[in-house]
Amino acid sequence: MIHLFLNGLGASSGAGLTYLFNVLPHLASNPAVHTTLAVQSQLRGQFERIPNVRLLRADIPQSTAARFWFEQNRLPELIRDSGADVLISAGNFALRKSPVPQILLSGNSLYTSADFDRDLRQRREFGMLLDNRIKSVFARKSVHWADRTVAPTPAFADELKRWTGNEVLAIYHGFDHELFFRDHSPLADDVQRKLLDIDDSVKLLFVSHYNYYRNFEALFRALPLITESLKPRKVRLFLTCKLQEGANPGAYKIGHASDLIHRLGIRDEVVELGAIPYRSLHHLYRACDIYVTPAYTETFAHPLVEAMASGLPIVASDLPVHREVAAEAACYFPRFSAEALAQNVVRIAASMELKTSLAAAGRRQSAYFSWKTHVEQLLDLAFSIQQSPRSKAATNAA
Repeated sequence: MIHLFLNGLGASSGAGLTYLFNVLPHLASNPAVHTTLAVQSQLRGQFERIPNVRLLRADIPQSTAARFWFEQNRLPELIRDSGADVLISAGNFALRKSPVPQILLSGNSLYTSADFDRDLRQRREFGMLLDNRIKSVFARKSVHWADRTVAPTPAFADELKRWTGNEVLAIYHGFDHELFFRDHSPLADDVQRKLLDIDDSVKLLFVSHYNYYRNFEALFRALPLITESLKPRKVRLFLTCKLQEGANPGAYKIGHASDLIHRLGIRDEVVELGAIPYRSLHHLYRACDIYVTPAYTETFAHPLVEAMASGLPIVASDLPVHREVAAEAACYFPRFSAEALAQNVVRIAASMELKTSLAAAGRRQSAYFSWKTHVEQLLDLAFSIQQSPRSKAATNAA
């Protein structure tokens, strides 16, 4: 038996919640595992009915700074009182003085990305730059504070190792094929109308809320080149976000992206669908022709796996993480080259043989990712550190 304390206080949207939703059912189904879960107060209702999982009942501060203070100063006592054997810190930051062996799940490459720093300086986002640098200090210290650190891909594990000098274990994030394709209800009527708006169009898809590191602007700059090369066929780029202030998580400003769309004259080609429920995403992937991601930094990129499982050929920026996850299922381009991005899209759109080959490779590749396997490997690690003496006591006391 093992009692895990899963600290999910840093999960508020996106990848953090996706991780908890996918991992907790597998933990709950293991009779040898009992889990105490800490999440923000407003999210507890989403986890109330998971068997064998107890929710921590405590007043959790809402602001990031206050929550960090709470984690470092109050949470250790609550972990001790819970009787947990191992702490899993799922939000990129570890406890400096964990009362039990601690596994840190580190999955934010913005703290290590020189491209992100450069991008923020060019956009004159100095407040965001300072915030990111402060967080990066604690993210780096966290790798030293934890007994073991886990990254979602070997490529990011290597990046963390170079950044911190510590060993980092890679455990791939997973994908649940049955869950992803389970829902057969159609997409919303307005989404279907937009997808069917123009016959014989080349439909490109990018699944992401708007942010800077996903490099939307490179995709926008490529769009006129793609449109010109594929005439007389029309081209549409479908986005699962709205390019409106306040419509996306975080403090990212959409002004530059909106201005670029206007200057390039691609307003008709860019279709903003807004957020699509996860249960319906597979319908969207299958309604499109090519999946494109120009991100300049990533740690796993779940939409790549979703696109591969859905049979879409992929055009991806040439990142080590993308090559690990997509392998032979994608054509790759230098991350800031709109010209190379466009050339790859045109190649795929013009060749049914290439499109079919990439799609088949993607279906095979997607089968390698499993949440069940991820949880099994995570539990193996938890059992191993439960049974060994604390290896980082000196570091935790530093």
